[in-house]
Amino acid sequence: MKTIGLIGGMSWESSSHYYRLINELVRDRLGGYHSAPSVMVSVDFAEIEGYQRGGNWEAASKRLVETAQQLERANVDFIVLCTNTLHKIADDIIDAVDLPFLHIADATADAIRATGMKTVGLLGTRFTMREDFYKGRLSEQHGLKVLVPDDDGQRMVDDVIFTELVQGIISEQSRQAYLEQINQLAERGAEGVILGCTEIGMLIEPQHSPIPTF
Repeated sequence: MKTIGLIGGMSWESSSHYYRLINELVRDRLGGYHSAPSVMVSVDFAEIEGYQRGGNWEAASKRLVETAQQLERANVDFIVLCTNTLHKIADDIIDAVDLPFLHIADATADAIRATGMKTVGLLGTRFTMREDFYKGRLSEQHGLKVLVPDDDGQRMVDDVIFTELVQGIISEQSRQAYLEQINQLAERGAEGVILGCTEIGMLIEPQHSPIPTF
């Protein structure tokens, strides 16, 4: 098996899900005692979150490029960035290492297109919902129509991520607020919804949503 290089810690709550799901998939496919060879370099999220909040994407890029280079020195076979938002600087990582990079938007698009869906909603941090590094890639490279909540909805979704989910706090009130946003996206034509921040999967599980989740 190939060795997966994981850039984690953004937040560690979500990175633990990546590790668990990857190993569950290998176990289910191969059986027995199999698990996934992997190396994770986990950063201090307080540092990265500060760069995001201050708009210092150059510093965030420098830190994650250094992390990717650590993984390259560890002889991994490819790199996964365990955060949606920091794919804003994914091209910097791709340019800095001589390793394949599995882009989260491409993997998401593959899963959506396999169902035949053409219009999806997107929930995530304000950066993911407002900027084109993620939704633009889905539309321009994969032909998907991407819908996001209105400004008030975006603020609520972002606030819950940073004040609750990254701290491991799961609130029924927040779940209902998210489901209201998903219902509104469905009314506007979304056939499914992308939980475009890994922590959202802690709050919204497939059985909660009126439309399929990715």
